[in-house]
Amino acid sequence: MSTDTLANHLADTHTGLPIPADREFTSPDEERRHRKQRLAAAMRLFGKAGFAEGISGHISVRDPEDLDTFWVNPFGLSFNQVRVRDLIRVDAEGRVVDGTGKVNPSAFTIHSKIHERPGANAIAHGHTVHARALGALERLLEPYDQESAAFYQDQVLYGDYDGPAISVEHGQDIADRLGDRRAMLLRHHGLITVGGSLEEAVHWFFTYESCAQVQLLALSAGKPVPMTHEQALLARDGFGDEQLGRFSFQIMWDEITADQPDLLDE
Repeated sequence: MSTDTLANHLADTHTGLPIPADREFTSPDEERRHRKQRLAAAMRLFGKAGFAEGISGHISVRDPEDLDTFWVNPFGLSFNQVRVRDLIRVDAEGRVVDGTGKVNPSAFTIHSKIHERPGANAIAHGHTVHARALGALERLLEPYDQESAAFYQDQVLYGDYDGPAISVEHGQDIADRLGDRRAMLLRHHGLITVGGSLEEAVHWFFTYESCAQVQLLALSAGKPVPMTHEQALLARDGFGDEQLGRFSFQIMWDEITADQPDLLDE
């Protein structure tokens, strides 16, 4: 294959990495199936990583045709058991319009309001150990390494706590304070990451949680030295690249579908 032909199959990214271009779809149905498969895979990945915490945690992706609706995991089903056929689609009023499961009230109040933001096509939320610990310290990620720099000046701390997020007003407040950032750390609660695609949102979630662990380890061992502002911007330019986020998820997709192919059951 010539260099010109190869270039046509690569993503338009400045990183210089040979990242494949995004898939193109011939119909909304084809794209919907793709998104639902990735969503089910994301939930299995959360389960495998130990991100489950009882009924807590939800991942959503906007429907490609009915843009005011989103697909999400049903209430009360383990991340480790979610299949494509278990997913539900929820409208702006909190009604389940596709699927037979029930929606978690927190999933609706948080996700529905964030999905109103243009470009917020996917949202990942979980009560993970290291994010919760970092939130208890009221500390956002510092640029202690390249991966954490992906969130440099692109994260916010939500310090209020009025109980579980089950009111629309609470969800609206979270969405307002999140703004156009890719991550929110909620004190006494957990972590939210947002992306233009399901792949991005989930990759950012995994990265944020692992970076929180690194930061806590570094703080417990001594006095870590962060990057300079200039260094953090350089690292963010590479490790915060959206195409890199999408391709990084693709690697996890390949692994989980090989290990747990039943997640694709429709």
